[in-house]
Amino acid sequence: MTNSKNSSNNSSESNELYAIAETSGQQFWFEVDRYYDIDRLNAKEKDKITLEKVLLLKDKESITIGKPYVKDAKIELEVVSHKRDKKILVYKMRPKKKTRRKMGHRQELTRVMVKSIKIDKSAPKSSSKKEETVKKETKPKS
Repeated sequence: MTNSKNSSNNSSESNELYAIAETSGQQFWFEVDRYYDIDRLNAKEKDKITLEKVLLLKDKESITIGKPYVKDAKIELEVVSHKRDKKILVYKMRPKKKTRRKMGHRQELTRVMVKSIKIDKSAPKSSSKKEETVKKETKPKS
């Protein structure tokens, strides 16, 4: 029993830094040193890409929520490869009319690796009205 408890604590400690960002019309939960498949980007392999549409950023001390985006927050990605998703079949049929149409679609994807998640704290906090920072509550020791 104690092994499973320790493993769950280790997994929560490894998720101390993450961000939710918007790219290619979707929102993704990004963590450092993980790869993600997103819609095809116009970039070559080993290129660096920076996402600036960060909706939420969580680090060890606090959670920063943007309205709609967190100011000065960036996620740096590296393009690993370009690939295609598995085929989806689309079948259209009109009953009693002998009309049938079968089509397939394969989405083109880009596999990216998250290199870093950071926020530039050099900007003064008083000028940013569109952010909200929530401090983590600590439980009192008894």
